[in-house]
Amino acid sequence: MVAGDIPTPVEVIVLGGGPGGYTVAARAAARGLDVVLVEQARVGGVCLNVGCIPSKALITAGHDLVRARQRFGDAPSVDWSVVQSWKDSVVSTLVGGVRQMLSRVRVVEGTGRLLDGNRVAVEMPDHAEHFRFQHCVLATGSRPVELANLPVDGTRIVDSTGALALAAVPEHLVVVGGGYIGMELGMAYAAFGSRVTVIEATDTVLAGFDKELVKAVTIRAAAIGITIATRAAADHMDGADLVLRDGARHRADIVLVAVGRRPNTDDLQLEDAGLHTRADGLLDVDDQCRTANRSISAIGDITPGPALAHKATAQAHVVAAALAGDTSSFDQLVPLVAFTDPELAAVGLTEAEARATGRRVVVGRARFSRSGRALTLDAPDGVVKLIADADTHILLGLHVAGSNASELINEGVLALEMAARLEDVAATVHPHPTLGESIADAAHAALFTLTKRTTHEHIA
Repeated sequence: MVAGDIPTPVEVIVLGGGPGGYTVAARAAARGLDVVLVEQARVGGVCLNVGCIPSKALITAGHDLVRARQRFGDAPSVDWSVVQSWKDSVVSTLVGGVRQMLSRVRVVEGTGRLLDGNRVAVEMPDHAEHFRFQHCVLATGSRPVELANLPVDGTRIVDSTGALALAAVPEHLVVVGGGYIGMELGMAYAAFGSRVTVIEATDTVLAGFDKELVKAVTIRAAAIGITIATRAAADHMDGADLVLRDGARHRADIVLVAVGRRPNTDDLQLEDAGLHTRADGLLDVDDQCRTANRSISAIGDITPGPALAHKATAQAHVVAAALAGDTSSFDQLVPLVAFTDPELAAVGLTEAEARATGRRVVVGRARFSRSGRALTLDAPDGVVKLIADADTHILLGLHVAGSNASELINEGVLALEMAARLEDVAATVHPHPTLGESIADAAHAALFTLTKRTTHEHIA
């Protein structure tokens, strides 16, 4: 960058073209603002290109294969290249849709860095360009955490991106990290025939979800041949084996390292704009996602809270509205989802968290094994667990393990946002036969408990 270059003026510049970035760019442009979107790799970001979407395509194909085996006996033959081609076509279709959304936005392919509180430099392969902005939105996302003792080489040791593009289904797959990414991909590859081992350093996989729900996944994982080793730490590769710190060895044609994600804030030159991250690399923001520099906002994985695409998108709506002069704030509940088998979904407080607040708590449960629709889907493994305040009957949390939990949780999110009571959910007519009936059944169960048991020590 040559000192003295004349910067191009722009009302809004967005760094990062993932779900948060492209959403805020498209919405701001639709409101008549002049917008530039800078993306260094691919429009759509990690989620669309090498994360949420392609992984869900593989997961869906794997789950369909397992269900076919259960229903019809012999498994249908699988052409892995066809599966990969279908996955890629899904991504390509959605990328095309995003580009159409950005028709009013100037998209610049390059790496953006802050020069000061109102200028950005964008480095491109053959030149660089300055921009002087009125407002900048940082939406640079995150990247996989690396392990020094298991460096990703793209051949034997892969991260989540590499795991989605394997040339063949590995005979032996070891997953280091039992979070939602590791468990999702591990279960998908087990469905395609891999012998999967999950290594988790803590005492449980899928931390953050209600333990009762997690149990449904671990039981299922064992049933399809997955070995889960908790309180275990990977140490190094020795030939074809992954060796743990306790000396245990696991055959590994492929090792997937999925131990978390790191915010992409270390290469933005934040200090030049007067900004500083927390120790974890995240940027603190206010309820409109503005940083300490009011001209700069931050959304998505680089802000506190779960690193999830739907959080970034919700923040993007808030920022775009604020830039257009509307009153807006980000104070919504963010649901958690794991596309495991069965799926897990949660919003609000867990039972343990609710009890820790000192409230009297009531819990209502409904088992999928009693759901006609779940049985017709050959998916009887699951439970709806509804948490409520025993005195006010206001909902505090909804937790679902089972088929389509990722869709069912939407009712819980809306109910909690509206401060619904048990009576509101129980009195809502749910179509039959549907999985959603189980939510109403859980509300009825909680109300029955309150009717029959009124003392704190007897409330389930």
